Amino acid sequence: MTQRVDLATVMDRLAIDDVVTGYAVAVDDGDWVAYRALFTDGGRADYSSAGGIEGPVAQVAEWLSRTMELFPVRQHLIVNRLIRLEDVAGAPGDVAEVRADFLNPMRLEGPEADGSVTSPNFVAAGRYTFALARTADGWRLTRVTVHEKWRHMTA
Repeated sequence: MTQRVDLATVMDRLAIDDVVTGYAVAVDDGDWVAYRALFTDGGRADYSSAGGIEGPVAQVAEWLSRTMELFPVRQHLIVNRLIRLEDVAGAPGDVAEVRADFLNPMRLEGPEADGSVTSPNFVAAGRYTFALARTADGWRLTRVTVHEKWRHMTA
């Protein structure tokens, strides 16, 4: 590989990592405009393994906006990111896939008599598969699939 190809690969990896981080921040902050902007026009998301829906990003964003109201406190952690870039004759191509584990502690909405913030009482974990494509606006998600492995809830 040439230094130019190496640099392009590093830049692509950093840009893809930014998209995955942007995804977590958008969901945690309830920024559904930013969430939608991370996807291509035909982008889709699949939350069915976690009891959610699968469909076009606009429909899923609307569902998420209502569902996440149940969890006013959430902190999405996406780790162990394995980025696989398409290889086109030794150079990075225009599609990529990321597999990454997630841990998602959340707090169900409920009254706290003293107004304090309490620890999470709902935790979900599993793995994401992110499919991405290079667009004129940079890397964008074409599909997000949640593979929930476990969840835990306390009173």
